[in-house]
Amino acid sequence: MSDPLGLVFSALADPTRRQMLKTLLRERETTVPALTATLPMSRQAVAKHLSALDHAGLVERAPASVGREVRYRLRAGALEPATAWIREAEAAWEERLGRLKGAVEEG
Repeated sequence: MSDPLGLVFSALADPTRRQMLKTLLRERETTVPALTATLPMSRQAVAKHLSALDHAGLVERAPASVGREVRYRLRAGALEPATAWIREAEAAWEERLGRLKGAVEEG
């Protein structure tokens, strides 16, 4: 999919991925083993979900600290395009409903 906004919404549509993002919001960084310990799935499944989040631009690998364990963190500003789209859609929706309300009240 070459639609970056579509990738974000597709990634966010999965409840497991949203749970992973909540974990990252709370803990700032996490690893595949840490997520595997809290989610009812294999390391391979966790890695696949993280790959989808990375492909959507929502997470990134954190610089290595100690050892070889790969850490993931949220990508700064990653939700801004989706947030802007939602705000625009909400404004258009509210405007349309306002016009409809005005037409009904006039009629």
